[in-house]
Amino acid sequence: MIARLSGKLIEKQPGQIVIDVGGVGYLVSIPLSAYYDLGEEGDDVSLHIYTHVKEDTLSLFGFANSKEKSLFQLLIQISGIGPKLGITILSGLPAEDLARAVTQEDLVRLTGIPGIGKKTAERIVLEIKEKMSRLLPELEAAP
Repeated sequence: MIARLSGKLIEKQPGQIVIDVGGVGYLVSIPLSAYYDLGEEGDDVSLHIYTHVKEDTLSLFGFANSKEKSLFQLLIQISGIGPKLGITILSGLPAEDLARAVTQEDLVRLTGIPGIGKKTAERIVLEIKEKMSRLLPELEAAP
């Protein structure tokens, strides 16, 4: 399982990047927050990676920090939320704002994220509110 990638940023576009690590280019899906935190093409980068394996696909999802990765892992445990929607959710709200919206049961804020309807927002709150309330102080304390 790939947990971290460090190398040279070869290509960068919203939603995905290519990192060259030892001559191998890895395509990594990223939330917009990570996109904005990365430097320019040619810069050295390092990302926390979630490796998603299905029968016919191996996909890499990258995050600027371990807290964002942990939040992503909480999201994809929810029924009906896969890795692509998890990235979309993290792109729709910064990690701290998302945690606050979940703990405050702010369905309006959650349904404002593309791809999230009322039922999905309710399921997010129901399934991870307690875990999110424990994670929120850590997110708020992050630099």
